[in-house]
Amino acid sequence: MSMLLENNLFESAQMLGCFLVSSSASNPETNPYLKAEYLVLQGDAFYGGKEYRRALSAYKQALQNCKSIPRQGSNSTRASLSATSRSPSPSSFSISTINENEVKFKVALCHSALNEHRSALFEMEGISSKARTLRMNLTMGKLYRISRNNRAASTCYKECLRQCPYVLEAITALAELGVSSKEIILLFSQTPPKVGRFSSDYLDSQRWLNRYVEAHCCIASNDYKGGLDIFSEILSRFPNNVHILLEMAKIEAIIGRGDEAIMNFEKVRMIDPCVLTYMDEYAILLKSKPDHAKLNKLVHDMLSTDPARPETLVALSAHWERKEERRAFSYADKSIKIDDRHVTGHIMKGNLYMSLNRPEGAVAEFKIAQDLRADIRSYQGLVRSYLALSKSKEALFTAREAMKAMQQSAKALKLVGDVHAVNSTGREKARKFYESALRLEPGFLGAALALADLHVLEGRNKEAVSLLEKYLKKWADDSLHIKLAQVFAATNMLSDALSHYQAALRINPQNEAGKKGLERLEKQMKGMDPDAPEEEEDNEPEDGEGDQEDPDLV
Repeated sequence: MSMLLENNLFESAQMLGCFLVSSSASNPETNPYLKAEYLVLQGDAFYGGKEYRRALSAYKQALQNCKSIPRQGSNSTRASLSATSRSPSPSSFSISTINENEVKFKVALCHSALNEHRSALFEMEGISSKARTLRMNLTMGKLYRISRNNRAASTCYKECLRQCPYVLEAITALAELGVSSKEIILLFSQTPPKVGRFSSDYLDSQRWLNRYVEAHCCIASNDYKGGLDIFSEILSRFPNNVHILLEMAKIEAIIGRGDEAIMNFEKVRMIDPCVLTYMDEYAILLKSKPDHAKLNKLVHDMLSTDPARPETLVALSAHWERKEERRAFSYADKSIKIDDRHVTGHIMKGNLYMSLNRPEGAVAEFKIAQDLRADIRSYQGLVRSYLALSKSKEALFTAREAMKAMQQSAKALKLVGDVHAVNSTGREKARKFYESALRLEPGFLGAALALADLHVLEGRNKEAVSLLEKYLKKWADDSLHIKLAQVFAATNMLSDALSHYQAALRINPQNEAGKKGLERLEKQMKGMDPDAPEEEEDNEPEDGEGDQEDPDLV
């Protein structure tokens, strides 16, 4: 049985386990320790085969057997019952004693796999703090965080770093929980001394590890620029480091540096084509470009690697959004069912709720995303949702909250401006916020476009044109050309509008706003009513001649 488990032959181990447990059950004189050991082995076989409910039953029976054993000598020896992330292999029993704490931990792992987090935490709390291993402390930190007991979670994560300073998950979690970089770095000095502690290799690793802590603390406090600068410094020390490149790409995606994020995601895929971490963020960027060919290739590769990962399902949602929003919504929903703490899944689902004109559902999803990890996208989603529900007070409160949390964010300033711009009485305030955003980040095209819209609303078309032309001198962006074309079309300067629509489509032939705007403009130039319904064509394509890529993809 032990050999089968060590070789991950779980199906054979499950079958043999039935004989093992049956033999002990049929003999009333069997040592209770052996009964417990057999049940733990059978539980390991079930756990390895992902039959968590059956494993749970076996482990609990093993603990019940332990209770019937006299306590004397139970602490004298301990069997090796290690529980690994994929399949705990507590299969080496040289003596007739089991470690009850390890079995309790296995019970907790089963509950956790079944999303029964409260039950998992109850089992973990039954293990004394002195008896907890590194993995136990990390698991307990995650469970406390899920239950929103952040203080207890911090205690567990700190204990992880006292045991081993290289638990990078614990560093990230502590930074997100608001622990300062100095306090985290201080924990490293409390690690038990080991051979080579003061070697040059150790001192070198200590330097980059300290900088890694500082980077995550910058990001957690919304100092994205500071975090990116430190990650760039670490990357120069560790070239082509997939983990650092992914962290940088994710931050760049969040703060709107789409081209830089795409470049880093592409570097990662050249180094490791099978990586799935944050690839849903990459899919969303490709969808917004739009670059359908690359998006199709990415989704195909992700499906080949692991179709059940939440990142794959969010990428599928991005792929289907432009064609079939309800199908896209279904994939986003599935991603959350697999991992209800997957932030990108909640943001994607919130955006789809907005596309389907269901802002109440969007509010709920963006709130969950904000609770899990607040970033500018969850604030933006909440503001849009509240405005769609005509809840201006809630929208303004959320936008101000974003501005307070992200004091050096031009996007947060623009968000406050967006709320004020909804009412004619607040447009002057909106203008000031947009201008402040542009002073803080001169290249922020979103604020420039919003300010141009505001000029048009107030009849200042010349100011709008002047602003947009000023930005076009520095940034050849299709959205600037589209906005200029719209302003010119509204003022009946049709030839100027035509040239800017054409320029936008030269930059981005897939720009839907450009295609529709050009089609509408051409009708105007021919003296036709652009709002008149189109006549139905007789020769419609047959149903079977639809999108050819989709069946192959899915």
